[in-house]
Order: sequence, then C-alpha cells, then structure tokens
Amino acid sequence: MDVLWKGLIGGVVTALIVLASRRGNILPGILLLAPTFAVIALIAVGSKGETAGFKEACLASAKTIPAYLAFLAAAYMLIDRMDYRLAILAGLAAWLVAALAIFLGPRAL
Repeated sequence: MDVLWKGLIGGVVTALIVLASRRGNILPGILLLAPTFAVIALIAVGSKGETAGFKEACLASAKTIPAYLAFLAAAYMLIDRMDYRLAILAGLAAWLVAALAIFLGPRAL
C-alpha cells in the first residue's frame, strides 16, 4: 500500500506540472521546488523508525543539489545549440557526472 501512495504523489505532481505548462513557462519550473521525491524517499526511510537513517537520507539528498544545478546549467546552456530532447539528455549526463563525483569522489581520495 505504501508504494501506491508514493506513486500517487508522483503522479499528481507530474499532472500538475503538465497542466501548469499549458498556462506558462515559469510555474512548471517552480513546481520542481516542491520536494516530491525527497518526501517519498524520506517517508520510505522514516517508516523504518531509525532516526539516524532518516538524517543520513536528508544529508544524502542535500548532497544532490549541486548535481541538480549541473543538470539545469547544462540544459540551459545547450538549448540554443540543439533540440530540447538532446539538451535534456546532455543535462542528464552532466547530472550523472556530478553525482558520481559527489558520491564516489571522496572514496577515491
């Protein structure tokens, strides 16, 4: 049943983003500020009843902010040079590189 609720939350937010995109371009970008996936992740971790695990998930989520910014920066800079789908894929590649650097970089030192 937990998976159903988490899927419902994700689906509702997705629908809101699509509906908002019909009214303009700013609101869909702002809706991403809602921590939908963080809420789902924290519910999953919090339901285990471990305070330390919950805090660890919060810190891991905070570490992803630079990777998200790398995604947005790459997509923003590349949209003038390529199709939006390719700009998004390049943004995902930038996100992956940044995420790997964030999480695997400290282990390599």
